[in-house]
Amino acid sequence: MDTSLSHRPAYTDSQLKRYFERIALPASVQVQLLSLSHHRDSPSSASSSSAFEQQLSLLTTLQQHQLAHVQFENLSLHYSRHRTLSLEVGDLYGKIVERRRGGYCMENNCFFGAVLRGLGFTVCSIGARISHSVSGAGGGGYLGWYVYDSDICGSSKASKRLQMDWETTEETGRWQIEESHMVNIVTLFDGKRYMVDVGFGGGPTRPLPLAAGDVWPGLGQQQLRLVHENIAPNTDSGQRLWIYQSRKSETDEWMDTYCFTEMEFLPADYEIMNFYTSQSPKSWFTQQVVVVKFEMENEELIGIVTMVEGEVKRVRADQTETLKFCKTEAERLTAFKTWFGIELEEKDVEGIKGSVSELKG
Repeated sequence: MDTSLSHRPAYTDSQLKRYFERIALPASVQVQLLSLSHHRDSPSSASSSSAFEQQLSLLTTLQQHQLAHVQFENLSLHYSRHRTLSLEVGDLYGKIVERRRGGYCMENNCFFGAVLRGLGFTVCSIGARISHSVSGAGGGGYLGWYVYDSDICGSSKASKRLQMDWETTEETGRWQIEESHMVNIVTLFDGKRYMVDVGFGGGPTRPLPLAAGDVWPGLGQQQLRLVHENIAPNTDSGQRLWIYQSRKSETDEWMDTYCFTEMEFLPADYEIMNFYTSQSPKSWFTQQVVVVKFEMENEELIGIVTMVEGEVKRVRADQTETLKFCKTEAERLTAFKTWFGIELEEKDVEGIKGSVSELKG
């Protein structure tokens, strides 16, 4: 057992096989991924350009199946008595694979990092700051990793996302949009580094190379890219950060989503970020029920279904359709199962009673 300070846990082959079933990964891809994982011990077999291309293709397929089958959700902060979130890889495996649930950014990206390490990928995790643009505010500002910013939280647009059409249905008050975020940086056989994010709830749908300005297709007509620039709040004009941007189509303006450096974050960093984000009454995640799931047909992502509070929407081909507006907890529980494949245990259902996020009809 590796006890070095740099050791990070990884899932075993048997755990990975159960995970592959969870995300409906094609059998041929499963075999290739497990075979590819052994190349880390055989450098000569991983040195060809075809090996680089295969590795990137498999990583892309894995990320897209993760997005289509593992929900972005914060239900454990509302439908449970303990209302706590663990980032321990064993707990994450039990929740995501065995109980077929999802998680929010740090849960899903911590979990996916352990998956990738188990498959032989070189992975480091990075903290990210969310742009004010995500909340509908302008000015080029960014949130901190776990700070309170009440100036942008009084609007009913506070839960809006760039790629989807999230919006609250009534004034939500002055609570925090707490958006500590995490991404994984994956280094492939050829030494190129890619940003991989499965925890934003409508974020990038493919690995994005750390190459400034390269444009990649997203969902529908959406386009994605990374730029390497400074951000407005910095006092040091020489700073450069990676900024993830997206736009709805090639005729729309690019919008900042989040930024990050290449400094690796340690597990202890995420413990603090996770605690504040999941426990503070000022945190956006503790105030609203949110679930997001990508839709896949014929091995391609074609749309996204979201729930904010009780409103379920689908976005496909840049068209937004309201599927259901839940007024009671019974209706919302049915919607969880119908649209997101989530069935909560009775003991967890009881946990929302009397909370600020309960639907009372």
